This record gives sequence, structure tokens and C-alpha cells, in this order.
Amino acid sequence: MDPALMPHGDRFLNIGCGRRVHPSWFNIDVQPKDPRVMAHDIKHGLPFPDETFEVVYHSHLLEHLPPAEGLRLLHECYRVLKAGGTVRVAVPDLEEIARLYLKSLELARQGDREWEDNYDWMMIELYDQSVRETSGGGHGAYLNRDVIPNVDFVLTRQGKEVEESIAGQRRLRAAAAQQAAHNGGIGFRRFIPAGLHSRLRRLKKALSPNRSAHRRESKLRRALGPEYELLQLGRFRRGGEVHQWMYDSYSLSRALVQAGFVSPRRMCANESRVVDWASFCLDTEPDGRVYKPDSLYVEAVKGERAMEDQR
Repeated sequence: MDPALMPHGDRFLNIGCGRRVHPSWFNIDVQPKDPRVMAHDIKHGLPFPDETFEVVYHSHLLEHLPPAEGLRLLHECYRVLKAGGTVRVAVPDLEEIARLYLKSLELARQGDREWEDNYDWMMIELYDQSVRETSGGGHGAYLNRDVIPNVDFVLTRQGKEVEESIAGQRRLRAAAAQQAAHNGGIGFRRFIPAGLHSRLRRLKKALSPNRSAHRRESKLRRALGPEYELLQLGRFRRGGEVHQWMYDSYSLSRALVQAGFVSPRRMCANESRVVDWASFCLDTEPDGRVYKPDSLYVEAVKGERAMEDQR
């Protein structure tokens, strides 16, 4: 992309932004959820010339890549940064997860009921997003309940994002219950003649805009038989939801140095080399709350010496 066509003079880049966007940043994501976001798959590198940006930022993205691919992304961040520019990386903090796991394990062994629940949650943080085989996994199942026994602990771990998830699931359950009550507890399907169900399914498929995709999937299902389930599992595991690696402050700083950066430094959510960082509300909310409290934040610099060494 021609730097002259960049929409903002500050030349800040937010990679894998999701819904956390700011108009002073150039935002990219593989599946944009906002019209201000450019669609791009980082597996193809970053679509910008060398030394385009002053700051590059990504949050809870690096852990979704295998280590070698993660290092390639950091090399790309280095390439598109100007000399003296800052990279800021946020990931789940493996060290803190491990500390809380060990604490919850010890207290649960002692019979502390509250920490038994916290132990269950820390096991989810430690393993679920790496081993899950369906979207949401154990994390989603834990939150999709009317009563979460340790909800305050969960909120201290994952903040507003999980708070919104809990509220959304409760709204969906309430709407479903209301609809069931309105129908007298009897599903609409009970009133459809049995022979009509299959005809309705065929009609729905015929009218679908993805009819060719349905046809392809039907052929695959017939050809693979029981192994079609393995194909679906492979698609999910490579779809980007699961974690491929985890980082602590040591391993993340080391990876940044391997990519050419200098002076890696651990930061707080509202602390940065970037001027007026908190005003962008990427790692914090307007009221100062941390968006993802379970995060590790590390910044590093593209130095003149490091840049010359790589030439």
C-alpha cells in the first residue's frame, strides 16, 4: 500500500484489531467487524512498504500462531516500522496463569470451596483454548450458565470481554425461555406434518446463496464417511480460534529480540512509550478499567543499530 494513501498522518497500525479500533490508527483484521477495518490475512505478511509506521500494535493475536509463524509476524512488524518506532504486543500472561493455577491447586487441596471453583477456571485458562475441538469450548460452557459461582474472580481475570459474553448469553437464554413460554412449551415443528420436514430442508438448501458449497460438502460427507468428522475437526483447529503457543515476559521479550528489536520492556495496560497511549482505549476502557486483565504487555523498539545489523 502506498504510504501516501494512508488515511491518518500518525501512521499507527493495529493488527488483528477485532472490535478495538480507533480512527487515528490503520486497522486490519482477517474478518473485519467494522467498516473502518481493512480485510487482510497476516499469513501473507503485512501489505505495507518498509518503514511505514511509527507504532505497530497487536493484542491477543500472537498466541494464535505457531511459534515460527509468530516470529515471522514480528519480523514483519519490524520491517514496516520506522527506525525508532515502537512495537507493542499483548498476549495472555502464561506466568500469571501458572502462578494462579498453583495457588488455586494448593487452596483447593486444603478444602477451600471458593478456590475449588477458581481451580476449575484456571484449568480452563491454562488448557481449554489450546485443546478445544468446538467453538467456545469449556470456556464458553463455563460462562453459559445462570449462576457462575466465582463470577467476580472470572471478571478480575478477563474483564469487560467476558462480562459482555456473560450478559449476551443470559439475554439469549431469557429470549429462548420467553419464546418457549409463548409457544406453550411446544415447538412449532410439532405442528408440521412429518413428510413436510424433508421438503422444507431441501427448499431451504435450494434457496441458499451458498448452494454450491452445500453441494460440495454433501459430496465430501459421502466420500469420506465417518472420516468427514476428522475433516471438520481439522478445519476448526486450523481456523484461528485455538491457541498455538503461550508466552511469558521472558519468551516474548526473547522473540522480539530475535526479530531485531531492542530494549524490550514489560508495561502495564495504561503505560507505554507511545504518547497519550491510554487515550486510544485499546488496552483500557474510557473509565480506566483494563480491557483484558489477564494480559502481558511488552514493548520494544526498532533501533538504528539493530536496523543496520540486519542489512
